[in-house]
Amino acid sequence: MKTVFDLPAVTLPVNGRDARFPVGRVFCVGRNYAEHAREMGADPGREAPFFFSKPASAVWVPDGKVPYPSRTTELHHEAELVVALHRGGRSMTAEAARDCVYGYGVGIDFTRRDLQADAKRQGRPWDTAKGFDASGPVSALVAVDDCGWLEKGAITLTLNGEPRQRGDLSDMIWKVDEIIAELSTYYTLQAGDIIFTGTPAGVGAVNEGDVVLATIDGVGRLEFTMV
Repeated sequence: MKTVFDLPAVTLPVNGRDARFPVGRVFCVGRNYAEHAREMGADPGREAPFFFSKPASAVWVPDGKVPYPSRTTELHHEAELVVALHRGGRSMTAEAARDCVYGYGVGIDFTRRDLQADAKRQGRPWDTAKGFDASGPVSALVAVDDCGWLEKGAITLTLNGEPRQRGDLSDMIWKVDEIIAELSTYYTLQAGDIIFTGTPAGVGAVNEGDVVLATIDGVGRLEFTMV
């Protein structure tokens, strides 16, 4: 059957492989590191994780540049481990959730913080603060077959060479398999879904011309200039 037009697929490169990973849905976990929860004015206790979404079109594979978005004067960086799923399921156990993981990437959850704060004050959704174009840059993925199951490893972000964020994957309040299992009680997860798993403390403003470098031990690096 012919369609009126064809939409380009959003795909991510995979280290050491010719095939690319096709992105379906994009889920994000909020306040999954205790120190970040505190800096956002929240209680870092082990409450159930909460989720929000970005459209697949928000995923951006940088060619060394990421566009600075419109309608904001306070854009914040949030370095995160991204998890890519090659199978899905519903109401999964943590063990079953592990079998769904294809690989990992380094991602940035960009946030129009001023729009988010205004939406929160007015009790409105904050989709425009999180789901804008290029709001989710992601590095090339590394397959679990190549790196193993990740439970620890430094996650860092520097801005123009200055350290801004530093934490460890072991600091996550909810671990990767727990996140997937919990998310599967809300959605039937599918191959192609990716999950941003939360950010450590140190989030802050990014401006045009800034050079952003995010790294995760065992996964890789993501570097670009805001233009």
